Amino acid sequence: MKSEELRSLQAPLKQQYHEKPESALVTLSARGIIGEGVTCRVDTGKALVEAGLHPATGGSGLAACSGDMLLEALAACAGVTLQAVATALDINLRGGTVTAEGDLDFRGTLGVSKEAPVGFRQIRLHFDLDTDAPDDQVDTLLRLTERYCVVKQTLEKPPVIDTSHHIQRDNQ
Repeated sequence: MKSEELRSLQAPLKQQYHEKPESALVTLSARGIIGEGVTCRVDTGKALVEAGLHPATGGSGLAACSGDMLLEALAACAGVTLQAVATALDINLRGGTVTAEGDLDFRGTLGVSKEAPVGFRQIRLHFDLDTDAPDDQVDTLLRLTERYCVVKQTLEKPPVIDTSHHIQRDNQ
């Protein structure tokens, strides 16, 4: 895609969001269905993903790990954002990879140690790019990618998460 094509796709949306800010608020959703054993099936819109326990918590390794899925979402978002920014700035990317790695101490999630955090201690995001763009353009590309990557920004500035429930009981 060329920068003009991207601008023409986004221009009417930017105008609409400028004129009617409320129209920019979109609610995304994901739904998991409790599966057999210790699994949860999530419909991604493209495929069903069965998530389960990581082998470090007793899982078989046959089901997707939610922690891996979080890192995959970060890598995907960063990669798409990088390409959009490169397109907008007319930076030629011949290719590249985005790698997200995270360190977990499974003592936390298994309740072995109250001192061990439940969740990632650190996440690293690495870009390996194939481009002839000068360093100042690459610096701008990476700075803007980080700024506009929804998943990265959400992880860095987490929103309030409201939890609710509904119980269905058999009335015997």
